[in-house]
Amino acid sequence: MVNSAEFETLLENEWYAVRHSGEIPEIALCSSLYYLAEDRSGPCRRLSAAQNRKLVEAAELRYREIVLRDLQPANRGTRAYRGVKRSIVNWTRYETFCRRQRLDPISLRHETAAALLVFLAGETVDVQRGRRVSSINCSFSELRAFAERLGLDGSMLPRGTAEICTGQK
Repeated sequence: MVNSAEFETLLENEWYAVRHSGEIPEIALCSSLYYLAEDRSGPCRRLSAAQNRKLVEAAELRYREIVLRDLQPANRGTRAYRGVKRSIVNWTRYETFCRRQRLDPISLRHETAAALLVFLAGETVDVQRGRRVSSINCSFSELRAFAERLGLDGSMLPRGTAEICTGQK
Protein backbone atom coordinates (compact mmCIF):
# COMPACT_ATOMS: atom_id res chain seq x y z
CA MET A 1 0.00 0.00 0.00
CA VAL A 2 1.38 3.40 -0.94
CA ASN A 3 1.18 6.40 1.34
CA SER A 4 -0.35 9.73 0.33
CA ALA A 5 2.91 11.35 -0.71
CA GLU A 6 3.85 8.37 -2.87
CA PHE A 7 0.39 8.39 -4.43
CA GLU A 8 0.67 12.10 -5.27
CA THR A 9 3.97 11.37 -7.02
CA LEU A 10 2.34 8.54 -8.99
CA LEU A 11 -0.57 10.82 -9.86
CA GLU A 12 1.81 13.52 -11.06
CA ASN A 13 3.67 10.99 -13.20
CA GLU A 14 0.38 9.86 -14.74
CA TRP A 15 -0.61 13.49 -15.36
CA TYR A 16 2.63 13.95 -17.26
CA ALA A 17 2.03 10.79 -19.30
CA VAL A 18 -1.46 11.97 -20.29
CA ARG A 19 -0.42 15.56 -20.94
CA HIS A 20 2.44 14.55 -23.24
CA SER A 21 0.75 11.53 -24.82
CA GLY A 22 0.51 10.95 -28.53
CA GLU A 23 -2.35 11.55 -30.93
CA ILE A 24 -5.09 10.02 -28.79
CA PRO A 25 -4.95 11.45 -25.26
CA GLU A 26 -8.12 9.66 -24.22
CA ILE A 27 -6.31 6.33 -24.42
CA ALA A 28 -3.53 7.64 -22.19
CA LEU A 29 -6.15 8.96 -19.76
CA CYS A 30 -7.93 5.59 -19.57
CA SER A 31 -4.61 3.82 -19.10
CA SER A 32 -3.66 6.15 -16.25
CA LEU A 33 -7.02 5.81 -14.53
CA TYR A 34 -6.81 2.02 -14.81
CA TYR A 35 -3.25 1.93 -13.47
CA LEU A 36 -4.03 4.16 -10.49
CA ALA A 37 -7.30 2.54 -9.49
CA GLU A 38 -7.47 -1.06 -10.76
CA ASP A 39 -4.16 -2.45 -11.99
CA ARG A 40 -2.68 -4.89 -9.47
CA SER A 41 0.76 -3.46 -10.17
CA GLY A 42 -0.55 0.06 -9.43
CA PRO A 43 -1.55 1.64 -6.13
CA CYS A 44 -5.22 0.50 -6.40
CA ARG A 45 -6.51 3.75 -4.93
CA ARG A 46 -9.81 5.44 -5.59
CA LEU A 47 -9.24 8.88 -7.09
CA SER A 48 -10.97 11.91 -5.67
CA ALA A 49 -13.05 14.04 -8.02
CA ALA A 50 -10.25 16.63 -8.03
CA GLN A 51 -7.59 14.03 -8.86
CA ASN A 52 -9.73 12.62 -11.67
CA ARG A 53 -10.39 16.12 -13.01
CA LYS A 54 -6.65 16.85 -13.00
CA LEU A 55 -6.05 13.90 -15.35
CA VAL A 56 -9.00 14.83 -17.57
CA GLU A 57 -7.63 18.38 -17.83
CA ALA A 58 -4.26 16.97 -18.92
CA ALA A 59 -6.04 15.15 -21.75
CA GLU A 60 -7.90 18.35 -22.67
CA LEU A 61 -4.63 20.27 -22.84
CA ARG A 62 -3.11 17.64 -25.10
CA TYR A 63 -6.15 17.67 -27.38
CA ARG A 64 -5.89 21.46 -27.59
CA GLU A 65 -2.26 21.17 -28.57
CA ILE A 66 -2.79 18.61 -31.32
CA VAL A 67 -5.93 20.25 -32.76
CA LEU A 68 -4.24 23.65 -33.01
CA ARG A 69 -0.82 22.33 -34.08
CA ASP A 70 -1.88 21.86 -37.69
CA LEU A 71 -3.54 25.27 -37.86
CA GLN A 72 -0.37 27.17 -36.95
CA PRO A 73 1.25 28.77 -40.00
CA ALA A 74 4.69 28.44 -38.40
CA ASN A 75 4.34 24.65 -38.45
CA ARG A 76 3.86 24.39 -42.22
CA GLY A 77 6.86 22.69 -43.74
CA THR A 78 8.03 21.24 -40.42
CA ARG A 79 8.05 17.61 -39.32
CA ALA A 80 5.34 18.44 -36.78
CA TYR A 81 2.87 19.57 -39.45
CA ARG A 82 0.32 17.00 -40.57
CA GLY A 83 -2.15 19.26 -42.36
CA VAL A 84 -5.65 20.57 -41.88
CA LYS A 85 -7.06 17.09 -42.43
CA ARG A 86 -5.29 15.90 -39.27
CA SER A 87 -6.73 18.83 -37.35
CA ILE A 88 -10.17 17.72 -38.52
CA VAL A 89 -9.49 14.16 -37.30
CA ASN A 90 -8.21 15.41 -33.95
CA TRP A 91 -11.21 17.75 -33.56
CA THR A 92 -13.53 14.79 -34.13
CA ARG A 93 -11.69 12.80 -31.47
CA TYR A 94 -11.91 15.76 -29.10
CA GLU A 95 -15.67 16.09 -29.61
CA THR A 96 -16.09 12.38 -28.84
CA PHE A 97 -13.90 12.76 -25.75
CA CYS A 98 -16.01 15.71 -24.57
CA ARG A 99 -19.24 13.72 -24.98
CA ARG A 100 -17.80 10.82 -23.00
CA GLN A 101 -16.49 13.08 -20.25
CA ARG A 102 -19.58 15.31 -20.31
CA LEU A 103 -17.49 18.38 -21.15
CA ASP A 104 -18.44 21.43 -23.18
CA PRO A 105 -15.99 21.96 -26.06
CA ILE A 106 -17.03 25.61 -26.58
CA SER A 107 -13.78 27.24 -25.48
CA LEU A 108 -11.60 25.15 -27.77
CA ARG A 109 -14.25 25.41 -30.50
CA HIS A 110 -13.92 29.22 -30.50
CA GLU A 111 -10.13 29.08 -30.38
CA THR A 112 -9.98 26.53 -33.19
CA ALA A 113 -12.40 28.52 -35.35
CA ALA A 114 -10.27 31.65 -34.95
CA ALA A 115 -7.06 29.73 -35.67
CA LEU A 116 -8.62 28.18 -38.78
CA LEU A 117 -9.63 31.57 -40.18
CA VAL A 118 -6.19 33.07 -39.54
CA PHE A 119 -4.48 30.03 -41.05
CA LEU A 120 -6.67 30.04 -44.16
CA ALA A 121 -6.25 33.77 -44.70
CA GLY A 122 -2.44 33.47 -44.60
CA GLU A 123 -2.36 30.28 -46.64
CA THR A 124 -4.62 31.70 -49.33
CA VAL A 125 -2.53 34.87 -49.68
CA ASP A 126 0.75 32.94 -49.70
CA VAL A 127 -0.46 30.53 -52.41
CA GLN A 128 -2.07 33.24 -54.53
CA ARG A 129 1.13 35.28 -54.44
CA GLY A 130 3.26 32.28 -55.37
CA ARG A 131 5.16 32.18 -52.05
CA ARG A 132 4.36 28.53 -51.48
CA VAL A 133 2.33 25.59 -52.65
CA SER A 134 -0.81 24.90 -50.69
CA SER A 135 -0.41 22.86 -47.54
CA ILE A 136 -4.14 22.22 -47.28
CA ASN A 137 -4.55 18.48 -47.63
CA CYS A 138 -8.33 18.20 -47.63
CA SER A 139 -11.12 18.99 -50.03
CA PHE A 140 -13.06 22.22 -49.83
CA SER A 141 -16.18 20.30 -48.81
CA GLU A 142 -14.28 18.71 -45.90
CA LEU A 143 -12.90 22.10 -44.93
CA ARG A 144 -16.30 23.78 -45.11
CA ALA A 145 -17.87 20.99 -43.01
CA PHE A 146 -15.10 21.42 -40.42
CA ALA A 147 -15.68 25.17 -40.33
CA GLU A 148 -19.40 24.61 -39.80
CA ARG A 149 -18.73 22.18 -36.93
CA LEU A 150 -16.67 24.96 -35.38
CA GLY A 151 -19.62 27.32 -35.66
CA LEU A 152 -18.43 29.21 -38.73
CA ASP A 153 -20.58 29.94 -41.74
CA GLY A 154 -19.04 28.80 -45.03
CA SER A 155 -19.20 32.39 -46.27
CA MET A 156 -16.70 33.37 -43.55
CA LEU A 157 -13.91 31.40 -45.23
CA PRO A 158 -11.42 33.61 -47.09
CA ARG A 159 -12.05 34.20 -50.77
CA GLY A 160 -9.96 31.82 -52.87
CA THR A 161 -9.85 29.05 -50.25
CA ALA A 162 -11.66 26.55 -52.47
CA GLU A 163 -9.02 26.92 -55.18
CA ILE A 164 -6.17 25.93 -52.89
CA CYS A 165 -7.80 22.80 -51.45
CA THR A 166 -7.03 19.32 -52.72
CA GLY A 167 -9.53 16.85 -54.06
CA GLN A 168 -13.18 17.40 -54.83
CA LYS A 169 -14.55 20.88 -54.31
